[in-house]
Parts: sequence; structure tokens; C-alpha cells
Amino acid sequence: MNQNINQVAQDWVDQDPDIDSKTDGQALIDLNDEAMLLSHFGTSLSFGTAGLRGALGPGPNRMNSATVIRVTSALAAYTKSTVQSDTGYIAIIGFDGRYGSKKFADYAARVLLAEGYKIYLFDDVVPTPRLAHALLEVNASIGIMVTASHNPPQDNGYKVYWGDGAQIIPPHDTEISKRVDLISDTSQVPLSDLNTARTQGRLVDVSQDIQTRYYDAVSKLRVYDGPTNLNLVYSAMHGVGRKSVERVLRENGYENINIVEAQADPDPDFPTVAFPNPEEPGAMDLSLQLANEVNADVVFANDPDADRLCVAIPVLGGYRLLTGNEIGVLLADELLRYGQYSGETLVVTTIVSTSMLQKVAAEHGARCVETLTGFKWLAHEGMKQQSRGGAFVVGFEEAIGYSVGPIVRDKDGVSAALIFADLASRSMSQGQSLENRLNDLYRAHGLYETTQRSFKFPGQSGQAIMAQMMDQLRSNPPMELDGCEVREIKDYLISETVSLESGQQTNIDLPKSNVLGFHMRNGSRLMVRPSGTEPKIKFYFEICESVADGESIDDVRQRAMEHLDRFVSTTMAKLHLD
Repeated sequence: MNQNINQVAQDWVDQDPDIDSKTDGQALIDLNDEAMLLSHFGTSLSFGTAGLRGALGPGPNRMNSATVIRVTSALAAYTKSTVQSDTGYIAIIGFDGRYGSKKFADYAARVLLAEGYKIYLFDDVVPTPRLAHALLEVNASIGIMVTASHNPPQDNGYKVYWGDGAQIIPPHDTEISKRVDLISDTSQVPLSDLNTARTQGRLVDVSQDIQTRYYDAVSKLRVYDGPTNLNLVYSAMHGVGRKSVERVLRENGYENINIVEAQADPDPDFPTVAFPNPEEPGAMDLSLQLANEVNADVVFANDPDADRLCVAIPVLGGYRLLTGNEIGVLLADELLRYGQYSGETLVVTTIVSTSMLQKVAAEHGARCVETLTGFKWLAHEGMKQQSRGGAFVVGFEEAIGYSVGPIVRDKDGVSAALIFADLASRSMSQGQSLENRLNDLYRAHGLYETTQRSFKFPGQSGQAIMAQMMDQLRSNPPMELDGCEVREIKDYLISETVSLESGQQTNIDLPKSNVLGFHMRNGSRLMVRPSGTEPKIKFYFEICESVADGESIDDVRQRAMEHLDRFVSTTMAKLHLD
């Protein structure tokens, strides 16, 4: 047995103030399993712009109370050293229904109270977007949301918002992480008593008035005031979205809401799904089953913290899940076509999401901006637009995340559900199916098809493999893909676009990121990046097929899918990943 790792583990357990994780940690030490100890205590969870996310368990490489205490202490100190406040520091904290979430929220509050912060704490589980909205309402310096979003049941997480209402961006993440590393003894981090703080008025619940302002603001995003007799199916995916989605829909006239009862309430075991992500195979089975039973006009499902929205629409023979890109362009078209805005209008997406948004925006005279992956970047584009006196209309990413308007500076699966319900109602009132509305966009702008492939490489050795793959693509980039010449290569790590036709180099005005883009002469595109939250390297493929006058969309889609399949298979073979 490595005595050093044994001592590291014992020190961590001795310092842990949470009796549950202390007991679990001691049991692990007593097993005398070196590999297990190294896994739990040999390294630490990485703190980044997405905060923390990892499996529950004892040790610095797991989510537990001691980990939360250390990160919150670092966050508290860093915020006070960075943000000037003459009236005192305020934090707001929310939590989802996962194992440990309420406990972790309480420990975060105890640390911040000891640092002199006033705390607004939600008294029940809450969707992530409502935390982000309430932060601005109470003028908080920071916000903490304890959630692992759509991760497996054994995980939990810790998401940090800055005082502007968006998730933190560099250099906040690295500076907070440095301060975490300086904490050598968790037991020395001061913790306040919650009951005493309540008596003193330094710990307060997020009031119903503040929460009602969210629903009022969401209702004001609407660009439709017609009939609302839509027949809906909704699933909360065992998460926290049901109350919020039902309320916002019913307050705006939607009464025919069929709830997937087996997934309606928070359940940390997520018993009906293998993986609580609506995009995962099988996750939507119960929703689609109910949709067939009630002949639903549209199907909605949130992920467990309700910041994402999955949509299925009726098609011949059943229902089809829309991609995040399809939902995004439909929302953008609805809002730009029927909304009234003052100043320049802006829509935002990411460099790995569909480029079709550029054409939809151009049709309506809107500006379209692409950002790096991560909703924090979309939120900041929205804030810049508002500061210029323009209107931020909608932002989306391909992973079923959308932000409608400026009220939440993050993904919001609740407001997106209302606007999509309105979109569906408008189409129904006009005698048009949702499929045909989407097809009209394809006829106007071309039929875009996208897909993604990802490969897992866990551990430090996996990180090295992914780094080598990216290095190889940079040093020896493909000159053709799918039988078509590469027109230009975008390297976001060095902020440079190189035209292979002219040799001209142009600057990319985005923060540096380890992403490569290969753009072909025929309009196809391949984007490659290592994931920022998982041990994966991801490949994003996009093709576009024009639609001739009178041509069947079904025929074009078949041609597009054949093209996309060929593009994927030949590219994976070229990169030796087939």
C-alpha cells in the first residue's frame, strides 16, 4: 500500500465535517484498496467555467460536502477580492433533486455566511434558469446552483454564476481554482449556523414575489396571442421542471397538458431511464407512448434541471424528435417574423451548431453571431447587444439549449417551452403542420442535416490521446473530405482562419479554444473539439442540400442523409476512427 495516498485519504476524512461522507471515506480507507484510494483521493475534480461535476463519494475527486466547502470558500474570497461592494456581498443558492443537493446547498450557504455574505436560499428544488433569473432580481454578487443537469444518477455538480447573471468566464475559473488549491485543511474553513443566520436576517428565502417576476417576464416574451387549445405532452424526466413549465403554460392559456406521471416528480434514481438526458436513446419512450395515446400536437421534455428542452412533433406514422438545431431555427424564425423589437435584432448560436441560422437571420434583417461552445459566451453576446441599445432575440446551441430574450442569461427550457407552444399553436391555427413549417424553411434556405460522433478517452492517458489527435489534425490537416476539397481551416486555438484557395490568413475574434473547423467547397463542415466537461473528443458534421422547385422534401432528406452518412463514414475512416 502506498502510505502517502493512505495518509492523504486519512487527512481528508479527518477534516471532513459531514458525518456521512466522513463515514464513507473511513470505510474506503479500511478496505485497503490502493487503486480505489487513488481514484478518490489521488487527484481532484477540475473546477472550470462550468463549475464542478462528478460522481458522489468521499475524497477531492468526488462531489461531497468537503469539496463544496473548499470551492465555496475559494469562491467567496475571490469574489470579495475582485468585486467592490459598499453595501455588502450577496449570494443566491439553488439546488435540484439529486442526492446530496440540498445538503451541499446548505454547506455553501454556511461558508458564505461565515464570510459575511447575505444569502438568498431557495426553500425547495428549482430549475437552473430560475436561479439565474433570481440572481439579477436580488442583485447578487454570485449565484450557486447545485445540479449535475442531465448526468447519470451517481453524479452531482456545482455551477457558478457571476453578478451579471451568466456563468463565469475566464479568468474567474482559474483564479478560483488556484484559491481552492491553497486550502490545506477543510476543517479550518469557518461555517455559520443556518438557524442563527435566519434569526439575524442574513439568510432569507427567495420570496414568492421574486419568483413570480420570472413567470411575468417569461409571459412578456410571447409574440403570439391566438388560440391555445394545443394538446401537449410533457415530461420532467424525473427532474424539477414540472411546476414551472405547468405554471407558465397554464398562465398563458394552455390547459390540455398531459403529464408523463412516471417521470413527473424529482427522483434522484431516475428509475425509468438509463440516462436522464432527453437526447439519449429510450429516454423519450414514455413521452412518445403517451403522445400516441392522446394524439398530442406536440411533445415536450426537459432535462432534470429544466435548462434544456426536447421537442417531438407529429409525422406520418408517429412522432419525430427534432434536433436542437431544428428547434433553434424554428424559434428564431417565429420570434424574428412576428416579434416587434427596438433597435438592431441579434440571434446567437455556437460554432458547432447549424449555420442555417445565418440564412434565417438574413431573411429577417437580423445580425447573427457565432460563439464558442458554452452558453456563457452566448449570454455575453446578448449582454453586449443590450448595452448597444439593440435587442437580443434568441440564442441556442445544438445540444437542445435555448435562451429567449434577455431575462435569463443562460439556457432556459421553461421559457422555450412556452414560445414553442405558441409557435405550434400559430401553425395549427393557420392549418399548417409543424413538419411543413420546418419544410418551408428548408425550401427557402436549404435542407441542413447534422450529426455528431464522440469517442471516450478516460483518465490522464485519455487526455494525452485526445491532445495527440488534435495535434495531428493541426500538423497534417485533411485537404479533402468526402471527396470534396477543404476550402478553409479555422483553428480557434490560435484564432486564425486559413483559406486553402488563396492562402490568406484572417483573425478569429473569439477567445482561444481547442477547436478545429474544416469547411468544404460544397458547403459541408466538420468541427472537432475535446469536450470541456467529459473525457470525450467530439466531431460535428453538417451538410446542406438545396431544394429545387417542386422537389419533394422527403426526396431531398433522403439525399441529404445519404450524403451525411457518406461524409461521416469516409471521414472516420480517414482519421482511423471507424
